[in-house]
Amino acid sequence: MSTHHTHNDLHSEQGALPGEHPGRAANPVVKVRDLAWLEFEKPDLRGAESFARAFGFTTSHRDADELHLRGTLPGAPAVIVRRGSRSRFTGPAFLAADDADLLRLARHTGTTVTALPEHLGGRAVDLRDPTGVRVRVVTGCHQLPALPGQTPLTLNAGGRIARANATQRPPREPARVERLGHLVLQSPHYREALDWYLETLGLIVSDFLYYEGQRSQGPTMSFLRCDRGSEPADHHTLAMTLGPRARYVHSAYQVADLDALAAGGEFLEDAGYRRSWGIGRHVQGSQIFDYWRDDKGFLVEHFTDGDRFDSSLEPGWAPMTASGLAQWGPPATADFLGVRPGRESLAEARAALSALRRTDNEFDLARLRGLLKVASS
Repeated sequence: MSTHHTHNDLHSEQGALPGEHPGRAANPVVKVRDLAWLEFEKPDLRGAESFARAFGFTTSHRDADELHLRGTLPGAPAVIVRRGSRSRFTGPAFLAADDADLLRLARHTGTTVTALPEHLGGRAVDLRDPTGVRVRVVTGCHQLPALPGQTPLTLNAGGRIARANATQRPPREPARVERLGHLVLQSPHYREALDWYLETLGLIVSDFLYYEGQRSQGPTMSFLRCDRGSEPADHHTLAMTLGPRARYVHSAYQVADLDALAAGGEFLEDAGYRRSWGIGRHVQGSQIFDYWRDDKGFLVEHFTDGDRFDSSLEPGWAPMTASGLAQWGPPATADFLGVRPGRESLAEARAALSALRRTDNEFDLARLRGLLKVASS
Protein backbone atom coordinates (compact mmCIF):
# COMPACT_ATOMS: atom_id res chain seq x y z
CA MET A 1 0.00 0.00 0.00
CA SER A 2 1.37 3.40 -0.93
CA THR A 3 1.66 5.92 1.91
CA HIS A 4 3.12 9.37 2.37
CA HIS A 5 6.66 9.06 3.67
CA THR A 6 6.04 11.77 6.28
CA HIS A 7 4.16 9.24 8.39
CA ASN A 8 6.46 6.27 8.23
CA ASP A 9 7.45 5.52 11.85
CA LEU A 10 6.00 8.87 12.93
CA HIS A 11 2.50 9.32 14.34
CA SER A 12 0.33 7.09 12.17
CA GLU A 13 0.71 3.73 10.52
CA GLN A 14 -0.36 5.16 7.19
CA GLY A 15 -1.09 8.37 5.35
CA ALA A 16 -3.65 9.14 2.67
CA LEU A 17 -4.28 7.05 -0.40
CA PRO A 18 -4.51 8.76 -3.81
CA GLY A 19 -7.68 10.84 -4.07
CA GLU A 20 -8.44 10.93 -0.34
CA HIS A 21 -9.19 14.13 1.56
CA PRO A 22 -6.04 16.34 1.74
CA GLY A 23 -6.83 17.57 5.24
CA ARG A 24 -6.33 21.26 4.49
CA ALA A 25 -7.68 24.03 2.30
CA ALA A 26 -5.53 25.52 -0.45
CA ASN A 27 -6.48 29.11 0.32
CA PRO A 28 -8.32 29.54 3.64
CA VAL A 29 -9.94 32.86 4.51
CA VAL A 30 -7.90 33.20 7.73
CA LYS A 31 -5.74 30.99 9.94
CA VAL A 32 -6.87 31.19 13.55
CA ARG A 33 -4.17 30.94 16.20
CA ASP A 34 -5.93 28.95 18.93
CA LEU A 35 -9.12 28.32 20.84
CA ALA A 36 -9.86 31.39 22.93
CA TRP A 37 -12.62 30.03 25.20
CA LEU A 38 -15.79 27.92 25.29
CA GLU A 39 -19.27 29.22 26.19
CA PHE A 40 -22.02 27.40 28.09
CA GLU A 41 -25.37 28.21 29.67
CA LYS A 42 -26.38 26.72 33.02
CA PRO A 43 -29.20 27.56 35.43
CA ASP A 44 -27.01 27.08 38.53
CA LEU A 45 -23.85 29.19 38.48
CA ARG A 46 -23.06 28.26 42.08
CA GLY A 47 -22.97 24.55 41.24
CA ALA A 48 -20.91 25.27 38.11
CA GLU A 49 -18.37 27.21 40.16
CA SER A 50 -18.16 24.50 42.83
CA PHE A 51 -17.28 21.85 40.24
CA ALA A 52 -14.91 24.25 38.46
CA ARG A 53 -12.90 24.81 41.64
CA ALA A 54 -12.68 21.07 42.30
CA PHE A 55 -11.59 20.52 38.68
CA GLY A 56 -8.85 23.14 39.03
CA PHE A 57 -10.17 26.38 37.51
CA THR A 58 -9.87 29.84 39.06
CA THR A 59 -12.77 32.29 38.86
CA SER A 60 -11.71 35.46 37.02
CA HIS A 61 -15.12 37.17 36.82
CA ARG A 62 -18.45 36.58 38.53
CA ASP A 63 -21.70 38.52 38.58
CA ALA A 64 -25.35 37.54 38.87
CA ASP A 65 -25.54 36.24 35.30
CA GLU A 66 -22.04 35.28 34.20
CA LEU A 67 -19.09 33.21 35.42
CA HIS A 68 -15.59 33.27 33.88
CA LEU A 69 -13.17 30.42 34.59
CA ARG A 70 -9.47 30.59 33.81
CA GLY A 71 -6.28 28.56 33.96
CA THR A 72 -2.91 29.55 35.40
CA LEU A 73 -1.31 30.58 32.09
CA PRO A 74 -1.79 34.17 30.89
CA GLY A 75 -4.57 34.90 28.39
CA ALA A 76 -8.34 35.01 28.16
CA PRO A 77 -10.68 32.94 30.36
CA ALA A 78 -10.94 29.30 29.29
CA VAL A 79 -14.68 28.93 29.93
CA ILE A 80 -17.58 31.40 30.13
CA VAL A 81 -20.79 30.19 31.78
CA ARG A 82 -23.92 32.35 31.47
CA ARG A 83 -27.11 31.88 33.41
CA GLY A 84 -29.76 30.16 31.29
CA SER A 85 -32.99 28.27 31.70
CA ARG A 86 -31.30 24.97 30.79
CA SER A 87 -27.78 23.57 30.55
CA ARG A 88 -26.31 23.71 27.05
CA PHE A 89 -23.10 24.34 25.14
CA THR A 90 -23.46 27.54 23.13
CA GLY A 91 -20.24 27.57 21.11
CA PRO A 92 -16.49 28.07 20.89
CA ALA A 93 -14.46 31.24 20.43
CA PHE A 94 -11.29 31.10 18.33
CA LEU A 95 -8.44 33.61 18.48
CA ALA A 96 -7.66 35.50 15.26
CA ALA A 97 -4.10 36.57 14.49
CA ASP A 98 -5.00 40.28 14.28
CA ASP A 99 -7.70 42.82 13.45
CA ALA A 100 -6.97 42.51 9.72
CA ASP A 101 -7.93 38.82 9.82
CA LEU A 102 -11.13 39.68 11.66
CA LEU A 103 -12.06 42.24 8.99
CA ARG A 104 -11.20 39.77 6.20
CA LEU A 105 -13.41 37.15 7.81
CA ALA A 106 -16.29 39.60 8.20
CA ARG A 107 -16.09 40.68 4.55
CA HIS A 108 -15.94 37.09 3.30
CA THR A 109 -18.93 35.93 5.37
CA GLY A 110 -21.07 39.05 5.09
CA THR A 111 -21.00 39.64 8.84
CA THR A 112 -19.84 42.56 10.95
CA VAL A 113 -17.16 43.09 13.58
CA THR A 114 -18.71 43.89 16.96
CA ALA A 115 -17.27 44.98 20.30
CA LEU A 116 -17.22 42.45 23.12
CA PRO A 117 -18.35 43.41 26.64
CA GLU A 118 -15.92 45.63 28.53
CA HIS A 119 -14.99 42.93 31.03
CA LEU A 120 -13.72 40.83 28.11
CA GLY A 121 -12.47 43.59 25.83
CA GLY A 122 -11.68 43.19 22.15
CA ARG A 123 -13.80 42.54 19.09
CA ALA A 124 -15.58 39.55 17.56
CA VAL A 125 -17.16 38.15 14.42
CA ASP A 126 -19.99 35.66 15.01
CA LEU A 127 -20.51 32.89 12.44
CA ARG A 128 -22.53 29.67 12.12
CA ASP A 129 -20.90 26.45 10.99
CA PRO A 130 -22.89 24.07 8.72
CA THR A 131 -24.13 22.18 11.79
CA GLY A 132 -25.59 25.37 13.24
CA VAL A 133 -23.01 25.88 16.01
CA ARG A 134 -22.27 29.53 16.72
CA VAL A 135 -18.56 30.09 16.16
CA ARG A 136 -17.07 33.30 17.51
CA VAL A 137 -13.70 34.61 16.27
CA VAL A 138 -12.09 37.20 18.53
CA THR A 139 -9.09 39.49 18.85
CA GLY A 140 -7.78 42.17 21.19
CA CYS A 141 -9.30 40.70 24.38
CA HIS A 142 -7.95 41.59 27.81
CA GLN A 143 -5.06 39.34 28.79
CA LEU A 144 -5.25 37.94 32.31
CA PRO A 145 -1.86 37.71 34.04
CA ALA A 146 -0.26 34.39 34.92
CA LEU A 147 -1.17 32.73 38.21
CA PRO A 148 1.02 30.41 40.30
CA GLY A 149 0.84 26.93 38.82
CA GLN A 150 1.84 23.44 39.83
CA THR A 151 5.50 22.64 39.23
CA PRO A 152 5.98 19.26 37.51
CA LEU A 153 7.64 16.78 39.84
CA THR A 154 11.34 16.05 39.52
CA LEU A 155 11.60 12.41 38.43
CA ASN A 156 14.27 9.76 38.75
CA ALA A 157 13.79 8.03 35.40
CA GLY A 158 15.78 6.07 32.86
CA GLY A 159 18.75 5.66 35.18
CA ARG A 160 19.10 9.41 35.64
CA ILE A 161 19.08 10.57 39.26
CA ALA A 162 17.54 14.04 39.42
CA ARG A 163 16.24 13.77 42.98
CA ALA A 164 18.39 12.50 45.85
CA ASN A 165 17.70 12.51 49.59
CA ALA A 166 14.15 13.73 48.90
CA THR A 167 10.76 12.04 48.66
CA GLN A 168 7.72 12.46 46.41
CA ARG A 169 4.56 13.54 48.23
CA PRO A 170 2.20 15.15 45.69
CA PRO A 171 -0.74 16.61 47.62
CA ARG A 172 -4.28 15.39 46.97
CA GLU A 173 -5.62 18.71 45.72
CA PRO A 174 -7.31 20.04 42.57
CA ALA A 175 -5.12 19.68 39.50
CA ARG A 176 -4.62 23.32 38.60
CA VAL A 177 -5.85 23.83 35.04
CA GLU A 178 -3.20 25.59 32.95
CA ARG A 179 -5.20 26.25 29.78
CA LEU A 180 -7.96 25.14 27.44
CA GLY A 181 -6.65 22.48 25.06
CA HIS A 182 -9.35 21.28 22.68
CA LEU A 183 -13.03 20.78 21.91
CA VAL A 184 -14.76 17.74 20.36
CA LEU A 185 -18.03 18.14 18.43
CA GLN A 186 -20.36 15.65 16.75
CA SER A 187 -22.26 16.48 13.57
CA PRO A 188 -24.62 14.70 11.15
CA HIS A 189 -23.04 17.01 8.53
CA TYR A 190 -19.49 15.97 9.37
CA ARG A 191 -17.83 16.36 5.96
CA GLU A 192 -19.52 19.69 5.24
CA ALA A 193 -18.58 21.03 8.67
CA LEU A 194 -15.02 19.73 8.36
CA ASP A 195 -14.49 21.55 5.06
CA TRP A 196 -15.98 24.73 6.54
CA TYR A 197 -13.44 24.80 9.38
CA LEU A 198 -10.60 24.15 6.95
CA GLU A 199 -11.68 26.75 4.42
CA THR A 200 -12.96 29.46 6.78
CA LEU A 201 -10.66 29.23 9.82
CA GLY A 202 -7.61 27.61 8.22
CA LEU A 203 -7.43 24.58 10.51
CA ILE A 204 -5.51 21.56 9.19
CA VAL A 205 -6.00 17.84 9.89
CA SER A 206 -3.53 15.90 12.00
CA ASP A 207 -5.35 12.53 11.83
CA PHE A 208 -8.37 11.02 10.14
CA LEU A 209 -10.27 8.00 11.45
CA TYR A 210 -12.62 5.85 9.38
CA TYR A 211 -15.04 3.03 10.12
CA GLU A 212 -13.46 -0.35 9.51
CA GLY A 213 -14.39 -1.65 6.07
CA GLN A 214 -15.64 1.81 5.02
CA ARG A 215 -12.45 3.70 4.19
CA SER A 216 -13.58 4.16 0.59
CA GLN A 217 -16.59 6.10 1.92
CA GLY A 218 -14.31 8.64 3.56
CA PRO A 219 -13.34 9.54 7.13
CA THR A 220 -15.78 9.78 10.01
CA MET A 221 -13.58 11.61 12.52
CA SER A 222 -10.85 14.21 12.21
CA PHE A 223 -8.42 15.84 14.62
CA LEU A 224 -7.72 19.43 13.53
CA ARG A 225 -4.89 21.71 14.64
CA CYS A 226 -4.12 25.36 14.07
CA ASP A 227 -1.78 26.15 11.16
CA ARG A 228 1.02 28.19 12.74
CA GLY A 229 3.58 27.41 10.05
CA SER A 230 6.86 26.27 11.58
CA GLU A 231 5.60 26.88 15.15
CA PRO A 232 4.29 23.62 16.64
CA ALA A 233 0.62 23.61 17.69
CA ASP A 234 -1.49 21.15 19.69
CA HIS A 235 -2.20 17.93 17.77
CA HIS A 236 -5.84 18.96 17.86
CA THR A 237 -7.60 22.14 18.84
CA LEU A 238 -10.90 20.88 17.44
CA ALA A 239 -11.94 17.28 16.79
CA MET A 240 -15.05 16.45 14.79
CA THR A 241 -16.91 13.17 14.48
CA LEU A 242 -19.89 11.95 12.47
CA GLY A 243 -23.03 11.14 14.45
CA PRO A 244 -26.82 11.27 14.21
CA ARG A 245 -27.20 14.69 15.89
CA ALA A 246 -25.23 17.85 16.51
CA ARG A 247 -23.82 17.87 20.03
CA TYR A 248 -20.94 18.78 22.31
CA VAL A 249 -18.85 15.68 23.05
CA HIS A 250 -16.14 16.92 25.41
CA SER A 251 -13.56 19.60 26.10
CA ALA A 252 -10.03 19.20 27.45
CA TYR A 253 -7.84 21.21 29.81
CA GLN A 254 -4.09 20.91 30.32
CA VAL A 255 -2.52 20.23 33.73
CA ALA A 256 1.13 20.08 34.77
CA ASP A 257 1.94 16.37 34.79
CA LEU A 258 0.69 12.87 35.53
CA ASP A 259 0.88 13.31 39.30
CA ALA A 260 -1.18 16.52 39.17
CA LEU A 261 -3.74 14.72 36.99
CA ALA A 262 -3.90 11.61 39.19
CA ALA A 263 -3.97 13.42 42.54
CA GLY A 264 -6.53 15.84 41.12
CA GLY A 265 -8.67 12.88 40.15
CA GLU A 266 -8.51 11.55 43.70
CA PHE A 267 -9.67 14.98 44.92
CA LEU A 268 -12.60 14.99 42.46
CA GLU A 269 -13.62 11.48 43.50
CA ASP A 270 -13.48 12.42 47.18
CA ALA A 271 -15.70 15.44 46.37
CA GLY A 272 -18.35 13.12 44.93
CA TYR A 273 -17.86 13.70 41.21
CA ARG A 274 -17.95 10.87 38.68
CA ARG A 275 -15.05 9.70 36.53
CA SER A 276 -16.11 8.77 33.00
CA TRP A 277 -12.88 7.13 31.76
CA GLY A 278 -9.23 7.06 32.69
CA ILE A 279 -6.42 7.24 33.50
CA GLY A 280 -4.76 6.31 30.19
CA ARG A 281 -2.72 7.54 27.24
CA HIS A 282 -4.38 8.29 23.90
CA VAL A 283 -3.15 7.20 20.48
CA GLN A 284 -4.12 10.25 18.39
CA GLY A 285 -2.49 13.17 20.22
CA SER A 286 -0.65 10.94 22.74
CA GLN A 287 -2.12 12.78 25.75
CA ILE A 288 -2.33 11.22 29.17
CA PHE A 289 -6.05 11.63 29.88
CA ASP A 290 -8.65 11.48 32.64
CA TYR A 291 -12.35 12.17 31.84
CA TRP A 292 -14.96 13.46 34.32
CA ARG A 293 -18.60 14.52 34.35
CA ASP A 294 -19.23 18.03 35.63
CA ASP A 295 -22.16 19.17 37.79
CA LYS A 296 -24.56 19.04 34.80
CA GLY A 297 -23.13 15.97 33.07
CA PHE A 298 -20.86 17.67 30.53
CA LEU A 299 -17.80 15.54 29.74
CA VAL A 300 -14.50 17.29 30.56
CA GLU A 301 -10.93 16.04 30.36
CA HIS A 302 -7.72 16.66 32.26
CA PHE A 303 -4.74 16.02 30.01
CA THR A 304 -0.97 16.35 30.03
CA ASP A 305 1.92 15.61 27.64
CA GLY A 306 0.13 16.08 24.32
CA ASP A 307 1.73 16.04 20.86
CA ARG A 308 2.68 19.26 19.09
CA PHE A 309 2.93 19.37 15.27
CA ASP A 310 4.07 22.09 12.88
CA SER A 311 2.40 22.58 9.51
CA SER A 312 4.71 20.21 7.60
CA LEU A 313 3.00 16.97 8.66
CA GLU A 314 0.34 15.44 6.45
CA PRO A 315 -2.69 13.70 7.99
CA GLY A 316 -2.48 10.19 9.33
CA TRP A 317 -5.23 7.64 8.63
CA ALA A 318 -6.39 4.85 10.94
CA PRO A 319 -9.49 2.72 11.56
CA MET A 320 -11.82 3.94 14.30
CA THR A 321 -12.18 1.45 17.17
CA ALA A 322 -12.89 1.80 20.88
CA SER A 323 -9.79 -0.25 21.71
CA GLY A 324 -7.72 2.02 19.45
CA LEU A 325 -8.46 5.14 21.48
CA ALA A 326 -5.76 4.43 24.05
CA GLN A 327 -2.23 3.00 24.10
CA TRP A 328 -2.70 1.96 27.73
CA GLY A 329 -5.34 2.36 30.39
CA PRO A 330 -8.68 0.73 31.20
CA PRO A 331 -11.07 -0.14 28.36
CA ALA A 332 -13.18 2.77 27.11
CA THR A 333 -16.31 2.88 29.25
CA ALA A 334 -19.93 2.81 28.11
CA ASP A 335 -20.29 6.28 29.61
CA PHE A 336 -17.43 7.70 27.54
CA LEU A 337 -18.68 5.99 24.37
CA GLY A 338 -22.19 7.36 24.93
CA VAL A 339 -23.89 3.96 25.23
CA ARG A 340 -24.42 3.92 28.99
CA PRO A 341 -28.18 3.46 29.58
CA GLY A 342 -29.73 6.80 30.38
CA ARG A 343 -31.12 10.02 28.98
CA GLU A 344 -28.19 10.81 26.68
CA SER A 345 -27.97 7.38 25.07
CA LEU A 346 -31.75 7.41 24.58
CA ALA A 347 -31.52 10.82 22.88
CA GLU A 348 -28.76 9.48 20.64
CA ALA A 349 -30.84 6.44 19.68
CA ARG A 350 -33.83 8.62 18.83
CA ALA A 351 -31.60 10.92 16.80
CA ALA A 352 -30.24 7.94 14.88
CA LEU A 353 -33.75 6.81 13.92
CA SER A 354 -34.62 10.35 12.84
CA ALA A 355 -31.42 10.77 10.81
CA LEU A 356 -31.98 7.47 8.99
CA ARG A 357 -35.40 8.68 7.83
CA ARG A 358 -33.94 11.88 6.38
CA THR A 359 -31.77 12.46 3.31
CA ASP A 360 -30.31 15.83 4.33
CA ASN A 361 -27.46 14.41 6.44
CA GLU A 362 -24.49 12.04 6.14
CA PHE A 363 -25.66 9.49 8.71
CA ASP A 364 -27.04 6.49 6.80
CA LEU A 365 -27.51 2.81 7.60
CA ALA A 366 -23.93 1.90 6.65
CA ARG A 367 -22.61 4.60 8.97
CA LEU A 368 -24.87 3.36 11.77
CA ARG A 369 -23.44 -0.15 11.37
CA GLY A 370 -19.93 1.30 11.46
CA LEU A 371 -20.68 3.29 14.61
CA LEU A 372 -22.17 0.26 16.39
CA LYS A 373 -19.08 -1.74 15.45
CA VAL A 374 -16.87 0.96 17.01
CA ALA A 375 -18.83 0.84 20.27
CA SER A 376 -18.45 -2.94 20.47
CA SER A 377 -14.79 -3.04 19.46
